[in-house]
Amino acid sequence: MQLSYVMVKPDGVQRNLVGEVISRMEKRGLKILALKMYTIPEDTARAHYAEHEGKPFFQSLLDFITSGPSVSIVIQGKNAVSVIRTMVGATNPSEAAAGTIRGEFGLDTGRNIVHASDSTESANREISIHFSESEISQYLRIDEQWLYE
Repeated sequence: MQLSYVMVKPDGVQRNLVGEVISRMEKRGLKILALKMYTIPEDTARAHYAEHEGKPFFQSLLDFITSGPSVSIVIQGKNAVSVIRTMVGATNPSEAAAGTIRGEFGLDTGRNIVHASDSTESANREISIHFSESEISQYLRIDEQWLYE
């Protein structure tokens, strides 16, 4: 099974969308292995968004992501990265398909509710930034036999 990292950003927390995001993931059959709410420190935010360093929007991105609490989640499932990316929708909410999280709840690229890993490599890197190994729980969901062949 594949791991992915999802973050409900400060705008999603402020708009009371944490439960909605989690509910959609669970209803899809994905398994939550770790979950925590915290205000991300600047050094953690810099590590998380390192690929954007030097871009014009980098500082405003750091300012936003550290402006209030966010919810970090480790999720497991078959093809979790691509399944979650499809559920989340395009980065620009005006281009996100109806029914996706960003398509239903977002209006602006800078306030698009949620972050989701774009590859297994990114997922592994992001998970290691936000969680220690001891914070990630492994368990068998009772319905897994009905989710996968």
